[in-house]
Amino acid sequence: MQDYEIRFSGTGGQGLQLSAKILAHGLNLANKRIALSQSYEPTSRGGLSRSDLVVSDGIAGFPLVTSLDFLVVLDQSALDISLGLLKDQSIVIADTRLVPTPPSGAFRVYHLPLSETALKLGNGRVANIISLGALIGLGDICSFAFMEDAVRAGVPPKFLTLNLEALGEGYRMVQSQNVPEPAKTLK
Repeated sequence: MQDYEIRFSGTGGQGLQLSAKILAHGLNLANKRIALSQSYEPTSRGGLSRSDLVVSDGIAGFPLVTSLDFLVVLDQSALDISLGLLKDQSIVIADTRLVPTPPSGAFRVYHLPLSETALKLGNGRVANIISLGALIGLGDICSFAFMEDAVRAGVPPKFLTLNLEALGEGYRMVQSQNVPEPAKTLK
């Protein structure tokens, strides 16, 4: 895969900015060039929030997303702002609990229990890291080892074990035999 665009979309307080920074670090370890942009409402929790990455082997032609290859959505209210950027080959990862009505279209949708898994790990705030593990598992955009290194560099030591466990849970969620078929695949 050469050039691709990724968006993390949800609400403030879900750790979307952190996920994007960790992913950017992992992709840098894989010798990719990244343009990272963020947008969030001025409220600290609950307002719309998104973080976008344009990833390239060389120099990206444009630093802002225009056509998403990957969308991770962690809140229903944050879905609509990204729908117009999806294309037939896009992969959408949506949380089953917080995005009860995932998008439908000529793209692949993976409706995964991200926040439920985070709660089972004992901290609902790691759904973002679980989604990161699922993203690298489905998208094959970065090695798991690079992502582990990026998590180690990006989270406080106090939460390192939990976040590494969350990354692994997300990755295993899509690598196991229990991966849900895409909600709709049209080519």
